[in-house]
Amino acid sequence: MSGRFITLEGGEGVGKTTNIAYIQALLAEHNISVLLTREPGGTALAESIRQLLLDNEQEAIAEQTELLMMFAARAQHIKHVIQPVLDKGTWVLCDRFTDATYAYQGGGRNMDLSTIQWLENFVQGDFRPDLTLLLDAPIQLGMQRAVQRGKLDRFESEQMTFFEQVRQAYLNIAEQQPERVMIIDATQSLESVQKQIKQTLMQQLFKFEG
Repeated sequence: MSGRFITLEGGEGVGKTTNIAYIQALLAEHNISVLLTREPGGTALAESIRQLLLDNEQEAIAEQTELLMMFAARAQHIKHVIQPVLDKGTWVLCDRFTDATYAYQGGGRNMDLSTIQWLENFVQGDFRPDLTLLLDAPIQLGMQRAVQRGKLDRFESEQMTFFEQVRQAYLNIAEQQPERVMIIDATQSLESVQKQIKQTLMQQLFKFEG
């Protein structure tokens, strides 16, 4: 039996790092082996691409270059990490995936969604997450948290309008695919957020196993 592929999505400062560890522990309680990974990243080459994408001091990256780099890293990630692990029956929990491309490059950069969709099909075929948890919070709150973490990367340094468009793009995806994308209110306390996550994940677990 193949493993399940769960992704965690959301804008800046919504608590993905904290909650991805929580989800791993929650799955472990149910004797489910899970691999944590992230995008862009997950392999040596993909991590190198990540550094180029996030570095504020690199030459200006053209929007088309940024999009292609995202999918180049994703192709490596799927082929060398995600798919082999799933084939062995281990679950994969990924910090961002293709929804982030639709949100950041499609929403934030206003890139053509049909181009992103073509690349998605070219790189992934019919491979999609089994479940996506979307941590959602108002942009000002998320950016306040991001600033508290320290120096901002290239994406975090964008204007507020960019992040508003990213958030709306995420919400659009959730509206269009409610069977896969579950919205988690990230404005609440950590305890409340994790209670939402646990409830959602347990419902999905039963559905997976049934």
